[in-house]
Amino acid sequence: MERIILLETSTNLCSAALVEDGQITAYRESSQPRAHASLTAVFVDEILKERGLRPSDCSAVCVSKGPGSYTGLRVGVSSAKGLCFGARLPLLAVGTLDTLVYQAIAEGLVPDGCTHIVPMVDARRMEVYTAVFSSDGKRLTEVEPKIIDQDSFSDLTKDGPVLFIGDGAGKCEGVIGGNAVFVQCCPKASAMLVPALEAFRSGNFEDVAYFEPFYLKEFVATVSKKSLF
Repeated sequence: MERIILLETSTNLCSAALVEDGQITAYRESSQPRAHASLTAVFVDEILKERGLRPSDCSAVCVSKGPGSYTGLRVGVSSAKGLCFGARLPLLAVGTLDTLVYQAIAEGLVPDGCTHIVPMVDARRMEVYTAVFSSDGKRLTEVEPKIIDQDSFSDLTKDGPVLFIGDGAGKCEGVIGGNAVFVQCCPKASAMLVPALEAFRSGNFEDVAYFEPFYLKEFVATVSKKSLF
């Protein structure tokens, strides 16, 4: 039986799920701020105990590879690597945007006649990490950071309904015109089910020692303006 631990920590929502024989059998999530580091391991422990399993009973670990929050991605990848090293499991990785697209399909969020799905991960201000997908989940463009204005995706929205989904979608409502449908949400570990199984069955494993998240943009540290004294 295929058993895969799924970890999604790329945005404000921290979640973990367990896949057994092609079905989600356990799930945990929390939107508690800045709690990914304290909750991820707890969630994994809970879903395994719920099913009476140990990490070594699983077939692989799949983690969100980004783009997304620098800290969130680091927590997820570090947790996944720890599980892989400790239980001698292979590592899988799924893009955050892919997860959002499969989430839209699985939850029936794709409107009738939809021509494209555009997942959006918030990158602050009016910038998002995004790519264009077909309505059946095939990626058509490269993942890129994009500053949104009134002309963004106008070539798509003129032809029919386009679904914009993700934690960056809400701020684009009222800016992007045409046949645009917006769903503000975070990616969930449970939505990694299909791409994780596809990666596992095709043997598309990552190098546990050298795998790094896909940040898309370099992390820039800032100095706090608050006085420490």
